[in-house]
Amino acid sequence: MRLLRVGVHPLKSGAVRSVRSADVLARGLVDDRSWMVVDGSGRLVSAREAHALLTVVADTPATDPTVTGDLRLRAPDLDDLDLVVPDGDAAPVRLFSLDLHAVPAPEADAWIAKALGRDDVRLVFCHVPSRRRLQPGFSDPSDHTAFADSFPVTIASLASLRRLDDWIVEEALERGEEPPEPLAMDRFRANLVVDGDEPFAEDGWTSVTVGETRFRVAKPVARCVMTTIDPQTLATAREPVRTLARRRLVDGRTLFAVHLLPEGPGRVTVGDEVVAR
Repeated sequence: MRLLRVGVHPLKSGAVRSVRSADVLARGLVDDRSWMVVDGSGRLVSAREAHALLTVVADTPATDPTVTGDLRLRAPDLDDLDLVVPDGDAAPVRLFSLDLHAVPAPEADAWIAKALGRDDVRLVFCHVPSRRRLQPGFSDPSDHTAFADSFPVTIASLASLRRLDDWIVEEALERGEEPPEPLAMDRFRANLVVDGDEPFAEDGWTSVTVGETRFRVAKPVARCVMTTIDPQTLATAREPVRTLARRRLVDGRTLFAVHLLPEGPGRVTVGDEVVAR
């Protein structure tokens, strides 16, 4: 197998930033999901309910060397916003069922409000990812991450996506419907995209080595309605969840891709050999 793509998401639910290489730390790829939008109560605001987040392009020096500050935000019809990492007091935030702390970046609040078309949102920064504990039974006490849903790194297989696309076409034809266009891998927001193994071979992986960087497999990724949002048009449909529910339903969860935990610092680069066991 080979590594085809490396994706970093400096802003949770923001546009995927494709890079040639990325440093890997215990918390995941450098700068991945370090920033998050929350509502007035401190609860996560994601693209599930605010589709426009998918059009917000967040870059750091790790994703774009022309960035001179710590974060640059871009969105349609808005001027770019350059930010530095905030140094104020941390405030409580809630990521799904997790109670965490993050540092507010009030300089961005008006900009984020315009980008999303709502006035109850603000931007926060994960100042100490090492304080976050991960799901017991699938991680060690030292494992941690920033604002990723569950685990530091997600890896997806292009062979599996091709098989999923074939299933979607087959089922559309069985229903007498016009088959949709193939799905973009961006819907699955993977950090690492590989090709060269059998479809869904990742179900049996326990460890993955990308170049010289080692990961262990935590668990499969359970997919939600966010994958039904087209990241370009923001239109929603029933796929891929409908087909995953028929073909990849395990314990009530629709599965695609797997979560990884870094076993040490390293670097991943497009073209790296990928060895899975």
